[in-house]
Amino acid sequence: MTPADRFISIRNVSKSFGAFRAIDEISMDIRQGEFFSLLGASGCGKTTLLRMLAGFESPTTGEIFIDDQPMSDVPPHHRPVNMVFQSYAIFPHLNVRDNIAYGLRKQKLTPARRAEMVEDMLDLIKLPGYGNRKANELSGGQRQRIALARALILRPKVLLLDEPLGALDKQLREQMQLELRALQRQVGITFVFVTHDQEEALTLSDRIAVMSGGRVLQVDTPAALYEAPRTREVASFIGTMNFFRGIVRRNGSGMAAIEAEGLGTIPMPTARLTKPEGAPVQIGLRPEKFSLSPVRPDIGLAVEGRLRTAAYMGERSQYYLSLPGKAEPVAVSAPNTHRQRDAQDVPEGQVLWLSWAPEAIVILDTD
Repeated sequence: MTPADRFISIRNVSKSFGAFRAIDEISMDIRQGEFFSLLGASGCGKTTLLRMLAGFESPTTGEIFIDDQPMSDVPPHHRPVNMVFQSYAIFPHLNVRDNIAYGLRKQKLTPARRAEMVEDMLDLIKLPGYGNRKANELSGGQRQRIALARALILRPKVLLLDEPLGALDKQLREQMQLELRALQRQVGITFVFVTHDQEEALTLSDRIAVMSGGRVLQVDTPAALYEAPRTREVASFIGTMNFFRGIVRRNGSGMAAIEAEGLGTIPMPTARLTKPEGAPVQIGLRPEKFSLSPVRPDIGLAVEGRLRTAAYMGERSQYYLSLPGKAEPVAVSAPNTHRQRDAQDVPEGQVLWLSWAPEAIVILDTD
């Protein structure tokens, strides 16, 4: 990333609360106009990092820059940011119009200009004509839109969002994800979004920082995080992954091979596998990268397994198979495009063949 791309720069930032280190020497950059997500389990430090961007917490060490300006001595109300919380924080005694205009109260605006800005926001969040509604007359999704409008009306350079969709039901949450992404593209400002929901992060983000234990494990695009995670921890957090231990058996003449538990010998170009002969290696395969068949495929890599259990999950079925030489079951996901019978109708113990493409293999670094 070039210096011109570094709209938000986090440099060697740590945060300690007594003996507990919540953020551990994080350095990363966020581009202007980017939808950037901080993803991780509870307690990983993502909200603490967001609060430091907002100015509600100060780094113990390090510095945060926004638009080339250091933020250490800048109080929250003077930073070029605004924040949206999971709880919405809609004022129940104010109508929609006054909620949205609340942040404008200290600005020297004419009543006509203030009203014009509020109406523009109502159009932006697709709630025209809702100005006189009370908070108790709004749905959860509408309240969240009002909270977004109230933050955006101040034209911040950065909008910080702390799990803003967490209180919504699944269907409304998915709808709001699409609306939030479209809104971000329309206004064009930088969004920094905190979530523990991997699907939400994949849906919304230009890039994602996966966090654990106060550290950033990997920063990448959604596709790169899913298709090419660098470590087992990242691969485990993003989707489902089958892991296999292996040994490098050949390395030369332009080709190498991995002898993997349960999968046998897997040929691989040396460009992908540079470890020496006999070195241990860990690989991963996503459940949907496997194909299942009752007979051995004519071409490609394949191994024989036995069905342990299966589950019908609507758009897909999930199968778990035992492979010789591997203790843990292998998960296989198959779409129900032309479903003939329930997954549960496949008898336990039935022999099935697993096949996969060599390029589907993910080689993982040691965590």
